[in-house]
Amino acid sequence: MNFTSVEKIAAAVLYEGYILYPYRSTAIKNRQRWNFGTLYPRIYAEAQCPQEPFRLVSECLLVPGANPSLDIKISFLQLLPQRRTSSDLADPSLDWDEAIERTSDHCDLSLIRLLAAPLSLRVNPAPDLAANLSIQAHGLTSGACRLHLELQNISPLSSGTEARRDEALPQSFVSAHLLLGLTGGDFISLLEPPSLYAADANACTNTGVFPVLAGDEPDRSIVLLSPIILYDYPKTSPESAGDYFDGTEMDEMLALRVLTLTDAEKNEMRNGDPRARQILERTEALTGEEMLKVHGIVRPDARNPRRRPMNPDMPDGLVTDWNPFAEEKVPPESVLVFGVNLRVGDRIRISPRKSADIMDLALTGKLAIIEAIEQDFEGQIQFAVVFDDDPGREFGMMRQPGHRFFFGTEEVEPYIGNGRDALIEDASA
Repeated sequence: MNFTSVEKIAAAVLYEGYILYPYRSTAIKNRQRWNFGTLYPRIYAEAQCPQEPFRLVSECLLVPGANPSLDIKISFLQLLPQRRTSSDLADPSLDWDEAIERTSDHCDLSLIRLLAAPLSLRVNPAPDLAANLSIQAHGLTSGACRLHLELQNISPLSSGTEARRDEALPQSFVSAHLLLGLTGGDFISLLEPPSLYAADANACTNTGVFPVLAGDEPDRSIVLLSPIILYDYPKTSPESAGDYFDGTEMDEMLALRVLTLTDAEKNEMRNGDPRARQILERTEALTGEEMLKVHGIVRPDARNPRRRPMNPDMPDGLVTDWNPFAEEKVPPESVLVFGVNLRVGDRIRISPRKSADIMDLALTGKLAIIEAIEQDFEGQIQFAVVFDDDPGREFGMMRQPGHRFFFGTEEVEPYIGNGRDALIEDASA
């Protein structure tokens, strides 16, 4: 299986959090490193309290075709201590754990054989590393097949259960993730499964990673088992000139911060991790035109045309570019939800959509008061709400962040309880 179409996003997952701004090994945030998807040696992990992760488990769905076969690529970083002796460093006695990319490929695994019997593979991506990969396949009544994978780090440690974290880290799988390639069949999205497979998708169990469709849409031959929360078909921004190892930040902001470092700080970057040196050299070489490219861009969501700005004055509501200077839309005074006209001051019960994030799910069933009704540039209505049991709800009524939340019309239910005037008085008390 050719994984070229997913190499960039896989690399972004692999190096997420590897070294953060200010990209110096002496910075505390880089001295006390923490990465997504770290699998410690089992003998070390089970001796910790609480226990550290030593394995990942993933289940995904596929619809087999003719002669289906599976390709699996395991990728992770191994962090090995490096000592810097340059006199230019602020503290040359400090060690630095530098990354070495490790991979293990397993190709042409017959799905027919996996359906007949599970497979267990010993993986040795390096002389001092060892893992066990178990694969099972189960046919389902819906016609789909559930694939079950488990990867365990069974690397030995000379110190055994008494090992310290810095002793266990070189034998750990950092940012561990898998790429699955299917020939002769199609994977099924667990985020947006067809109704026929919805129950099967809900029954899938994933620990440490989550499978998302990857590659070029609508191709369904590749799945990325990612330790970072992603949507189907994730992509890196084409405007980005290179990785800053922090996908939650803007390239422009990080580039400007790197350029404002002192000469001493830049010198430490230059003499530290080779990847930090590449960031410095690339950033200092940026032209004005290249810097403008990372300033920001608005692009439509081709997968969800309903969310794209429409021009009602053109035939068939033709899609047009968003004009940020257009006249702001005035939100309605009330919105009809389940036959009830909801207005500011009304009480509602939160009922997020199935695809909501973890914060929304945690708020399911809570009661809130509508602080405002707002409308975005696409015409969609949002309720700004303040929760009844929020100790700082007065800040929410003052529109302070952290105490005011937004939900769509399909994410709320009218709550018939107290009157509107009583609610407003109660919320402002």
